[in-house]
Amino acid sequence: MVATAPRKPTERKRGSGVQFIYGVLRDEILNLTLAPGSPIDEVQLSERLSMSRTPIREALVRLAGEGLVTTLPNRSTVVANIDFLNLHTFFDAITLMYRVTTRLAAEFHTEADLVAIRARQAEFAQAVAAQDALGMIGTNREFHAAIAAAGRNPYYEGLFLRLLDEGRRLLRLYYSSFDDQLPRRYVTEHDEIIAAIEAGDIQTCDRLAKEHADQITTQIRTMIAVDRRQDITL
Repeated sequence: MVATAPRKPTERKRGSGVQFIYGVLRDEILNLTLAPGSPIDEVQLSERLSMSRTPIREALVRLAGEGLVTTLPNRSTVVANIDFLNLHTFFDAITLMYRVTTRLAAEFHTEADLVAIRARQAEFAQAVAAQDALGMIGTNREFHAAIAAAGRNPYYEGLFLRLLDEGRRLLRLYYSSFDDQLPRRYVTEHDEIIAAIEAGDIQTCDRLAKEHADQITTQIRTMIAVDRRQDITL
């Protein structure tokens, strides 16, 4: 009987290379280390991560599906731009989804939904306490995803998840406006939303969800609108 050679410690399980590259690039894009519009050089990336180009391309396909990278006609890949000129349309859409999904959660949630929502909130609060910006982005997304799932409308849920994913870099700008030290009141806002959902209070859910969305969009708008011109003496 011939013994099977043990797996070398440096070997990765099938597919883990794609996940590794995806995670590295996603974090660099969300953290704005890779700026919007910057090119992604597959050769350079392959050398930096000591990986072949095949898993790199698979990871880029996944990132493209999430709207984080764009493949150009010449087949080169760049980090997706943020359309600042049309942010008002994005803000209108995501604010509506905050309101709709939270209202529906108040009407159709189960006890199991509340358990899931509270668990995601605990993870978000932990990320806030650790001043972990990428952690806050991820756990905030999962918190609102859990609320959307509780609303029992897969069409609204799918649209909301798409908007949440598209807005992750905007959320990074939002957290950076607080130097990643998010005030505790924004954690409390989540707790108030949970309480309103549990109470089945649709109108309060609508109000809280709108206020929650409005303070985020207002903060981002303020950051973008800062006049950076310098006074020139004539």
